[in-house]
Amino acid sequence: MGEESARDVFRRAAEHAARFREKIAEAPQRPEVSYPAALETFHEPLPEQGSPGLDVADELAAKAEPGLNAMTGPGFFGWVIGGSHPVGVAADWMTSAWGQNAGNHHAAPAAAAAEAVAAKWLIDLLDLPRQSSVGFVTGATVANFVCLAAARGEVLRKVGWDVEAQGLFGAPPATVLIGDDAHTTVFSALQFLGLGRDRVVRVKTDNTGRITTPAFAEAAAGLSGPCITILQAGQINTGAFDDFTSIMPIARRMGAWVHIDGAFGLWARTCPGRRALTDHVEQADSWATDGHKWLQTPYDCGYAIIRDQEAHRRAMTIAASYLPPSHEGERDPSHFVPERSRRARGFATWAMIKHLGREGIAAMVERHCRVARAMAERLSRQNGIAVLNDVVLNQFIVRFGADRPDEEGDRLTQSTIERLQADGICFAGGASWRGRKVMRLSVISWLTDDRAGEVAADAIVAAWQAAGDARSESGENLDHTQTQLEEESTC
Repeated sequence: MGEESARDVFRRAAEHAARFREKIAEAPQRPEVSYPAALETFHEPLPEQGSPGLDVADELAAKAEPGLNAMTGPGFFGWVIGGSHPVGVAADWMTSAWGQNAGNHHAAPAAAAAEAVAAKWLIDLLDLPRQSSVGFVTGATVANFVCLAAARGEVLRKVGWDVEAQGLFGAPPATVLIGDDAHTTVFSALQFLGLGRDRVVRVKTDNTGRITTPAFAEAAAGLSGPCITILQAGQINTGAFDDFTSIMPIARRMGAWVHIDGAFGLWARTCPGRRALTDHVEQADSWATDGHKWLQTPYDCGYAIIRDQEAHRRAMTIAASYLPPSHEGERDPSHFVPERSRRARGFATWAMIKHLGREGIAAMVERHCRVARAMAERLSRQNGIAVLNDVVLNQFIVRFGADRPDEEGDRLTQSTIERLQADGICFAGGASWRGRKVMRLSVISWLTDDRAGEVAADAIVAAWQAAGDARSESGENLDHTQTQLEEESTC
């Protein structure tokens, strides 16, 4: 590194990071440049000679910051993304500096120990069966994959088929029951596992995206053989929870493995005021959730939690002659994830739980749910704005021009989203819900408090009013007929 020391480079990186965080609340809550512009900024031929580390840190900050979104700020509501709490970031920095490969407990004892303790804390926090095992993975996508790999192995093992050894060629067919509004990452996990994203039995959902008991009973009627049921704790648009209390007994009678996709909604179990949403979820066989959402760890951090440790191990363990063995009572981290070489995610998880504690996590979840409800109530009082779901958690969806024909409402909603993002006071994105455009809001950053919610709601109302005024000023007649709208949409 020449004359500069590691301390110098680390200090410079920390200065850039602290400066970015210190101005995040006042900065535009969006990237200031587009992807093409950012690509042009970074574009250059392959360097033939190296550059000093301090210069590299300075140049990276200068080039990257204009293209960074304010995901760590109080006004970011675009996706279900936690705010990367400074304590978790600090632990993650140390994790990178320590450079530990967390694939084995003999090679990295401290990493494995922190992960083992953090796993116990997680199970206690979420009040799941205490014998459950935890795999520390990149996020809920891989957590779903790991859990469903264990599910696939176990339901086939019960009918005499070893899928880990024999694969799926010639295996008995396994049926997968899943809700129509399940998250796309669950379907991708089924694709990766050879269970097929399109050969599943899709269960009808209600207007909030939750599976109801009659729909599940109808879909399950007559099914036999190996079966996996996938339920949802927290629908990505509405925050809705499937009817675990009534569905779980039906799945049990079928002998199905029950998996819960609870990427963010599972954290409702930490909060006394929201816990009832997850009643009976502890009766499932596996659960997927994220740390980089409500626990506010940095990316990437997710948890695959499985009741049957042996099913978990069978699905994930990779053996090799050069790897140290595990002895009785020892927890080898690699037995619960699909990777051997990986970062030590347990440190940041340990640090965030240690910092916030049970009470701090519960208070944060309750605060976010309160802010989401207050924002929704503020918006719903405005003419032309409709909140389309009962705000049971931290998620809600909004339609603008709700009193106008559908196509016009789509255009007004899109215009409002674009105006809001251009204003930069807060950030929210769009989605499609039941075939129509909506604005989707997620309240989940550790920095977001009641005041931040009020500022954001006012900004959304202002963007809606500006979008409506702009259309009026353009000379477009907002009272044109449905027929005219349809003709315009075909042009």
